[in-house]
Amino acid sequence: MSGFSAELIDYLEGRITFEEFDKRRDERKAKLSSEVVDDDAQPSTSAHTQGNEDEGVSPGVQMAFASMLGEIHELLSSEEEDDEEEEDSLSYVDDEDDEDYKVEEEEREKVGVVEAEKKWKQRTKGGRGRGRRKKKDQDGDEDLTVGEVFALEMELDRENKKMMRERRNRSKLPRALRGLMGEANIRYARGEKEDAILMCMEIIRQAPLAYEPFSTLAMIYEDDEDMDKALQFGLIAAHLNPSDCEEWIRLAEMSLDQGNIRQAIVCYTKAIKYDPTNVRYLWERSNLHLRLGEQKHCMDGYRRILSLLPLEDGEHFMQLSKDMAKSYYESSDLPAALGILEDALERHPRLVSDDFINMAAELYIANRQYHKALQVLVQFAGVVLLKDEPESDVAAPKEEEKPPEKAPEEEQKKEESSKPKMAEELAALENGKIKDVQVPESVPVDLRAKLMVCLIHLHVDTPLEGLVSSLMEQSPEEIGDLYLDVAEAYLEHGKYMSALPLLSSLVISEKYNLAMVWLRHAECLKALGHMEVAAESYTKVVEMAPLHLEARLSLATLQQQLGRPDRALKALESMYDSETLAQDSSAAQKELKLLLHRSTLQKTQGQTQDYLDSTITMISMLLKVAMQRAKVCVRSVTVSGENHLRLVKVKYGLPEIDDQEAAYLDNTGKTNVLSKEDWWQLLVSCVLTLCEVRRYEEAELLVESAMEFYSFYDNKPRRKEMEFFGLSATILDHNHCKAYNYIRLMMMENVDIPQLWNIFNQLTITSHHQRHHRFCLRLLLKHPDNHALCVLCGHNAMVSGSFKHALVRSGLPDSPH
Repeated sequence: MSGFSAELIDYLEGRITFEEFDKRRDERKAKLSSEVVDDDAQPSTSAHTQGNEDEGVSPGVQMAFASMLGEIHELLSSEEEDDEEEEDSLSYVDDEDDEDYKVEEEEREKVGVVEAEKKWKQRTKGGRGRGRRKKKDQDGDEDLTVGEVFALEMELDRENKKMMRERRNRSKLPRALRGLMGEANIRYARGEKEDAILMCMEIIRQAPLAYEPFSTLAMIYEDDEDMDKALQFGLIAAHLNPSDCEEWIRLAEMSLDQGNIRQAIVCYTKAIKYDPTNVRYLWERSNLHLRLGEQKHCMDGYRRILSLLPLEDGEHFMQLSKDMAKSYYESSDLPAALGILEDALERHPRLVSDDFINMAAELYIANRQYHKALQVLVQFAGVVLLKDEPESDVAAPKEEEKPPEKAPEEEQKKEESSKPKMAEELAALENGKIKDVQVPESVPVDLRAKLMVCLIHLHVDTPLEGLVSSLMEQSPEEIGDLYLDVAEAYLEHGKYMSALPLLSSLVISEKYNLAMVWLRHAECLKALGHMEVAAESYTKVVEMAPLHLEARLSLATLQQQLGRPDRALKALESMYDSETLAQDSSAAQKELKLLLHRSTLQKTQGQTQDYLDSTITMISMLLKVAMQRAKVCVRSVTVSGENHLRLVKVKYGLPEIDDQEAAYLDNTGKTNVLSKEDWWQLLVSCVLTLCEVRRYEEAELLVESAMEFYSFYDNKPRRKEMEFFGLSATILDHNHCKAYNYIRLMMMENVDIPQLWNIFNQLTITSHHQRHHRFCLRLLLKHPDNHALCVLCGHNAMVSGSFKHALVRSGLPDSPH
């Protein structure tokens, strides 16, 4: 390495530090400057040092430094063999005999060294071709500064890594088959495709891990327009040679042509694996995920794109951030949307537009972060918060006041200095010290509305009057949505008098004369105690939106308070037909709520038949599957000129349910509006009311259906209560046969209750049932000491002529019965 100073060689070999190198270089310069050298004398150079790897300096570093001093040819001739050995050591094991690769690497190194020599000559303005110089000048050429040494080392390191990255994936095709592969390609070029296919198949048989034959087959089938086979062979070739990104992209496009989006995503994923910084690949894959509805994967891809976009591409960054935030907001992921917007505001504050400010403020308000929403308006929209102390007023710098261009250091200092001021403003806001707000004329009206909403939620009332007045000066036909935003903020905090003027302006407009606006108007009037006007507003809501449940319930309540029960019942009329209720679970739940309020109102007004119609409708929705098993249905009949519902027993005609368990679960999901306890109380009330109006048969049918319902039957106390209801209903209906079945079940579990034995005797006497003595004999075997059973069995034996058995039974001690 002739031409290098001793201290530079020692530094490159790692023997001395940078400080030692700098110190020794300065000493040598001072020593050389003190000597007087003749102008025509040859410049002296440092002693030559052999630059082999044993001394710690690699040949690549020696060549780079030698090329800068014009000694490239000598260095190459002395180290050519070492370079070849080093390159061979870096090759793959299966490429040791690849002479073409060695020649290629030698040519790359030569080209790299020549480029380095050209760069050095440009830096030294002509190199050493200008002739002899003075010794002082030559020392200046050969003495490199510390910064130049750093730059040289970094450049050499980059070139070395680049060469390693550019190393092509070595083929796994044996040398013996390379000739056959070349012949197959020649046959394909000549149009002899059949022979080329046979050759490729033979190569695949002998070397199945080589990608070249699969790639050739893919091209052949693509020429034959057999895109399916072309794609399959292309995929195999790509998997065998996965580092070829362009091939993966081509296969992804072919997959899209065949409509296989999932496979195209896989191809883009493979290409991204070997080129992770390619924004285009990430963008295309994210769009494909979006086409499949995979929102999460799409957003993950967009996030990676944002991290790869350079600072110079700020507009693209902001637009993509806005689209991502909108998508997250639509999927109800507010934290993710706010995270995207916060990153964009922090990274490119100078590119923030009014639309971006509006979106950020809206998301913060939706997430109830009103302080941060106000912070965005102050920082980027030029809003000024005036506090009690005039000298501490701080205004956010307006965007138009900023200079066109500033150094990054100045912008960073300005941002750091504005942070304490912003914190001071927010602290003052939290302490309630805001006296007034100044809004520049250039601020759009939608940002003004966001400012009003923030101030309302933060209970800053002083500047609101002027802001709301300026807002109402504009037509509600144009900015009615902003009117509604401010009014809803007032309603949320119970400031109904402030919200009423805004809502009154909206309901008389043409564009915003909507059911939702009328509903807010009615709620405001109701809260202020204007019941008559509120009822009219609720009526308007029901006319515009007949399926709005809350409006119907509120209107019915108001009409009831105003002494208009007929109008209240009219407001609670059914909203859906039976077919819709059977298919839509949401509609069934709304209808149940409506029927519950309707039945309560009917019961308080003494409309028993209508009350039973409502309760039977609700219970039939709950017991749909159970009534199918009990063969009970609901039918409409005409009574005194009015239609009412009746429970009827049918023997056939009801459709069979294939999967009763699934139908039961589905029906339970529709009827989960009421709890099990509420349903039980409703059922008991319906049974008792049916008995009150002497509809005993329907009461018994309702009990029979309830006994088939799992939730009621599995609860033993409720099952016992339903059995007593069924027994009472059948006795009152004089259906002694069914009554005997109920009492027999009760007797089997309660043989010691005298009241049950008395009922049992009454039923056997009135029903003339002839099989009860067998039941008594079987029961006596289980309970031989029961006196009532002994007496009954003795009587039965006497009636049947078995006096001996009768005497045996009657010989028992005196019975309390």
